[in-house]
Amino acid sequence: MLLVNTDYISGKELETLGIVKGNIVQTKNFGRDFMAGIKTLVGGEVKEYTDMLNQARQIAVKRMVDEAMEMGADAIVNVRYASSALMQGAAEMIAYGTAVKYKY
Repeated sequence: MLLVNTDYISGKELETLGIVKGNIVQTKNFGRDFMAGIKTLVGGEVKEYTDMLNQARQIAVKRMVDEAMEMGADAIVNVRYASSALMQGAAEMIAYGTAVKYKY
């Protein structure tokens, strides 16, 4: 499945199938929080949270792609990512775009 952040695919005529999305709500855990708390004392990247968000993004993308495949899509254009804090210690990651099929 081709994913692009443009609204076109060079050299292809596209048929729009609809919006697809995938999301996950990820929570922190005690071990990550403890290590992150220590990291704030010395500064630098909080790798535990970077890893957590990368994993959440991968899950959201997979769910988006699965939804597009169910629609018979060849690609997803205009792919975007967003995240938001839902409550103390929990964040949502969402991936969304437009499922398209190639016109032959």
